[in-house]
Amino acid sequence: MKIGRRRSNIEIIADMLRLGEAGKTEIMYSANMSYFQLHKYLNLLLQLKLIDKVMVGNPIVTYRVTRKGLRLLRNIDNIRQMLDLGEED
Repeated sequence: MKIGRRRSNIEIIADMLRLGEAGKTEIMYSANMSYFQLHKYLNLLLQLKLIDKVMVGNPIVTYRVTRKGLRLLRNIDNIRQMLDLGEED
């Protein structure tokens, strides 16, 4: 990761989708985002049906990537690879 470079919306979404299934706290820390960003992106991904909200218990909730989300993640990774936008040494 380049120091001082901000991630694009697509990079943040890809980081969230890569988690597969996780709770809010794990997503927030793993994708390195603020609480405000977390809610903004969770709402977007839910609205676009890229993730599903899964009730694991009361009040435990996790978010799981859908088939559509996995398809998007594969496409993002393919585009990054084609453009050689992966992390540099």
